[in-house]
Amino acid sequence: MSLKIFKSYTKSTRGTVLVNKINLWKGKSLKTLTIGKNSTGGRNNFGRITSRSRGAGHKNKYRKIDFYRNKDDLKAKIERIEYDPNRSAYIALVKYEDGIFNYILAPSKIKIGDEIISGRNKEIKIGNCMPLSDIPEGTNIHNIELSPNGGGKLVRSAGLSAQISGLDENYCIIKLRSGEIRKVINTARATIGSVSNNDHQNIKIGKAGRNRWKGKRPSVRGVAMNPVDHPHGGGEGKTSGGRNPVSPWGQSAKGLKTRKNKKTNKFIISRKKRRI
Repeated sequence: MSLKIFKSYTKSTRGTVLVNKINLWKGKSLKTLTIGKNSTGGRNNFGRITSRSRGAGHKNKYRKIDFYRNKDDLKAKIERIEYDPNRSAYIALVKYEDGIFNYILAPSKIKIGDEIISGRNKEIKIGNCMPLSDIPEGTNIHNIELSPNGGGKLVRSAGLSAQISGLDENYCIIKLRSGEIRKVINTARATIGSVSNNDHQNIKIGKAGRNRWKGKRPSVRGVAMNPVDHPHGGGEGKTSGGRNPVSPWGQSAKGLKTRKNKKTNKFIISRKKRRI
């Protein structure tokens, strides 16, 4: 896909850069694989806002994506490649030999008419899905399962790919785009290749309205608030907050690690049980 640059007829078009979707499917999504989707506006089941700066936006339909790829030894043909408003990557409609249709994440460089397959001991080809134990070192992969038959959880955004670094007994060592190293059991599956829409990172929306169409509302800076609303609020004149950046609830916004160590938690729980 190429980038789409506009002439500067207005202030917004001067800075707008979008991805050209000329080669994508122009019609509607497949009805049997599409369901209605309600917008939450960032509210939970009590009606309280738990995610700020969300609301309104254009109504979208949800496309059911097959993250499992568990129809083994059946060839599937790429029927068309579509835009999906729910994710940054494109999706591909595939038709299996038994006549069943499914949506999958479209790998990069895949074309209409190509054939893909899932299962053990398959060809190392873009779009094919197989256990990690069958994939050689140095291969780019995406849609990676964390546990067997759990469905793809890692590396699903536009342009992303991970790389197999090596093997460690029954585990596969995977290097993610962030530089993080993960060990995943080698019976879990992954798909060969990188995710489509690599130009997604080059998009410039050009105007605030395009974010409003997506359901993103403006985010107010803490220093523009009153002390009752934010730790950065208040002060005479324009201030920079007077402290290290924090969230509205006082949690550090720069470098604080919030991930819980599962091993430590298990160790603490096991020690408590022994004391009892």
